[in-house]
Amino acid sequence: MMNKRIQGLLRWIGLFLVMMYLTPAMAGVVVVAHPNVHKLDQATVQRIYTGKVIEVGGVTVLPVNLHVGQPLRQRFLGDYLQQTDDAYLAYWTVRRYVGKGVPPRELSTVAEVISYVQGTPGAVAYLDEADVPPGMNVVLRK
Repeated sequence: MMNKRIQGLLRWIGLFLVMMYLTPAMAGVVVVAHPNVHKLDQATVQRIYTGKVIEVGGVTVLPVNLHVGQPLRQRFLGDYLQQTDDAYLAYWTVRRYVGKGVPPRELSTVAEVISYVQGTPGAVAYLDEADVPPGMNVVLRK
């Protein structure tokens, strides 16, 4: 017969293992766009989000970001632009000051991003792969 302490410990270990198995891993960040935008490469996405490209394949692109500090935004900036939120904000502060454009529009929620992209020709955004609705136009996946 097992000691009650050992039984309790084994129960906790079992529960931990079940939770690890049932908890989905964080999916990757993908770039999505309105259906009128075709596949993109990473260099083009970087140029779109830094204001260096405003048209792709004859379509005016309208990038959107989530608000500063949101984890998905931070993952996107790190994965696709190799920047932190602070560096990205500083980049746009200088660019706006010298008259070279304005940063991408910011939205508050993933639902707003999905709605904006689906309803706005040329819209480009990013989502956690797990949040991409069926039929959404994924233009870049890392």
